[in-house]
Amino acid sequence: MGTDSLRHPLTRTLLVLTMTTGVIDAACYLGLGRVFAANMTGNVVLLGFGIVGSTGLPVVAPLVSLGAFLLGAVVGGRMGARLAPKEAHLSRAMLIEVGMIALATLIAIVFDITPDRFSGDLIIALLAFAMGLRNATVRRLKITDLSTTVLTMTLTGLAADSQLAGGKGEGNWRRGAAVWSMLIGAVVGALLLKADLALVLLAAAALALVTWLVFMPAAITTAE
Repeated sequence: MGTDSLRHPLTRTLLVLTMTTGVIDAACYLGLGRVFAANMTGNVVLLGFGIVGSTGLPVVAPLVSLGAFLLGAVVGGRMGARLAPKEAHLSRAMLIEVGMIALATLIAIVFDITPDRFSGDLIIALLAFAMGLRNATVRRLKITDLSTTVLTMTLTGLAADSQLAGGKGEGNWRRGAAVWSMLIGAVVGALLLKADLALVLLAAAALALVTWLVFMPAAITTAE
């Protein structure tokens, strides 16, 4: 059973992480001042808009997110060079991600979080670091169109490899599931934000923790 199958433990792990991304970016964009923790393409564009003063978009927050994401990716890259197999590397990275999101949740519970202030930027930095670490880790798995943080190539593959485009449609169930996973995560995050930012972060931390405890062990066992 390959990773094209939705029943493969590693595929399920990555799909739940994709849902977590939707929750996290909902918290950041809607609750922390129109910035992303995972979607760096969006941050670069928003930064450009903010530099020219378009509709009051922030400049500092996208820079914080970009810097923290890159730092996380560096750490993920160094971990990947030292740890084997790749699934064990993912497990270690996920544990760090759970810790980062849990810390962000605790800060949001204890303190009053304000967008465009140090408190908001601190939450963004923690989440973006976790997403950068995860992105660098998942990249080493080399599973096509399932990065867990962005969907551009996933949607491209879904359309370009479809029977409508003359392809065989291989892997499209997985690609479609990735799109739905992030969409559901974003919807859940947006709904929870109506109650409290800390609740959104708590949901993201719980999803990441359950993935690490339930899905990741099966993925490692399958790899062995």
